[in-house]
Amino acid sequence: MATPFIAGVAVAGAALAGRYGIQAWQAFKARPPRPKFKKFYEGGFQPTMTKREAALILGIRESVPAEKVKEAHRRVMVANHPDAGGSHFLASKINEAKDVLLGKTKGSGSAF
Repeated sequence: MATPFIAGVAVAGAALAGRYGIQAWQAFKARPPRPKFKKFYEGGFQPTMTKREAALILGIRESVPAEKVKEAHRRVMVANHPDAGGSHFLASKINEAKDVLLGKTKGSGSAF
């Protein structure tokens, strides 16, 4: 008598597990896509900074207005400021990039 009862419980358990598996799969397929990670520029700094390199450092295009250059400089500098644990070398390169894009220097003005 116990055998049909155990078989019934096993069938019910398998049905519930199958139902849960189908619901989990549908939820997995319906989830929003993950954002792709931004690729970073591979390579070091050039001996003389160009407008292209300056734009890559600040994360903007070469032909943006001065106001956008200043906004991008502030955003990148806040994340890399030496007083907040950032690198002095990167801070000097960020400042140099801003100067190159604003036309204040011809490049290679880094202290390093």
